Amino acid sequence: MNKNKSLTDGRKELGRKAEQAACDYLQAQGYTLLERNWSCRSGEIDLIAFCEDTIVIVEVRSRSRKAAAFGTPEESVTARKIKQVRDTAAVYLHLSGQSEANVRFDVIAVTYGAAGELDINHIEAAF
Repeated sequence: MNKNKSLTDGRKELGRKAEQAACDYLQAQGYTLLERNWSCRSGEIDLIAFCEDTIVIVEVRSRSRKAAAFGTPEESVTARKIKQVRDTAAVYLHLSGQSEANVRFDVIAVTYGAAGELDINHIEAAF
């Protein structure tokens, strides 16, 4: 088996688990999940949720504790990624007829411990 394919598949699986953990976390906090992995030509939004009177656009990032030594999940959200998420959110809001809605951009950072435990850091209004 190709070692790089194995690494990529492992990262994708960890990413899926992180997104599920973020969904579960948000729902436990009273958010309503509207969309998951919504995409268009400009990019993809991991999660779109609703809380009180606000549409919350969520970027989910994950890392193992070991990999976090090279940068936390939060630190992996670059200016380029922020622009892509904002541009994609504008398309979503336009297509869903919600261009005038209150919108907030959050980051949920998931760090995996050695024993598989998860540490979730929810940063509201991250960008």
